[in-house]
Amino acid sequence: MIGRVAVLAVAAVTLVLPAVLDDSSLAVYVLLGLAAMVTVGVSLLMGYAGQVSLGQGAFYAIGAYTAALLALGGAPPLVGLVAAPVAAAVSAMVIGTPLLRLRGHHLAFATLAVQLILLSVAGQLEFTGGDIGLQGIPQFGVGSWEASGAAAYAYLTWAGLALVILVTRNVIASRPGRALRALATSETAAASSGIPVGRYKLVVFTLSAAFAGLAGGIYCFYTGYVAPGSFPVLISIQYIVMAVVGGLGTVWGALVGAGAITLLVQGLDSLATLPGMPSYAPSVLSYAVYAVVLIGMVLFMPQGLVPAVSSRLSGKKRREPSYR
Repeated sequence: MIGRVAVLAVAAVTLVLPAVLDDSSLAVYVLLGLAAMVTVGVSLLMGYAGQVSLGQGAFYAIGAYTAALLALGGAPPLVGLVAAPVAAAVSAMVIGTPLLRLRGHHLAFATLAVQLILLSVAGQLEFTGGDIGLQGIPQFGVGSWEASGAAAYAYLTWAGLALVILVTRNVIASRPGRALRALATSETAAASSGIPVGRYKLVVFTLSAAFAGLAGGIYCFYTGYVAPGSFPVLISIQYIVMAVVGGLGTVWGALVGAGAITLLVQGLDSLATLPGMPSYAPSVLSYAVYAVVLIGMVLFMPQGLVPAVSSRLSGKKRREPSYR
């Protein structure tokens, strides 16, 4: 009952905020929703399949470029948005088939290399706009309706996030979801029980890439511009930090982690742009704070914010005397 009330309260606040926020705050709100969309996939990938990917920014970029190229080529924006997660998922399936044979830091570095290679190639190709990128991307629209303001993109972003959450919760609650929980507990035990570990890892990797591709598709229509510089390596690290801070393997953890880190990054950007700060301050501050946050979470809340708070609240409830 409490969980349903919390979901309804969050949904109500989500719907009200775009109507009351100004344009600068709406920009942060949209970026927060897009980050949460990708982080849900990262949390699912790390929390259930036990795979660390430092290349989610690559699938984010694939979704953005796919939607942008189709829209600039004359296709309806809705077609571009639908094609974005499909292109990211297909790319993940092709890339993941050999890469998922790796484990631990080897897989992390391999996925990081994929993003670096993708950005380098995109910067050299003519049809992707090279280092300059693609400009003048049409506004998103369906039929006669067109998303002409930040509020419209806020609703579109959070509708996409709601779809991602719905798919994730259905996957977790399904029979494959139970197999994934066994996989997260012990890969060896799961394999001995007849669970196709490699296939499940590939499916989760593909699904998380599709989430990132959907976010990238919305991003390209919102900004009207995509370039290799729009998807730095730092963005993939940021998604990892969000998932770890919120709590791996939980939808609420992904949302809380994305919100906390997005707001923290915005605060750091404001601090780094103060008069007298050097030009390299934003990146230095971001990497330093990410390191401090990760170390602090590993030391004091290794399970993440949401699991830690939930366990403390349940512990308090158990300690309360019953008068019934």
